[in-house]
Amino acid sequence: MNVVLFLQQVDVAKKMETAPDSSYQIGVVIGSFIPFVILVGVAYWMYNRAKKRDQNGF
Repeated sequence: MNVVLFLQQVDVAKKMETAPDSSYQIGVVIGSFIPFVILVGVAYWMYNRAKKRDQNGF
């Protein structure tokens, strides 16, 4: 598991320095936020689902 986490670490600052143009930099920033946004979306979905289940009395 540690090997996978080590391989997934990306040096965003290094990518920004070697970026060919500004559109690539924007893509790097958006790409670094996508996993966080997906995690927040899944957490909100789980919260909403649990909240509805509690309101229905199950």
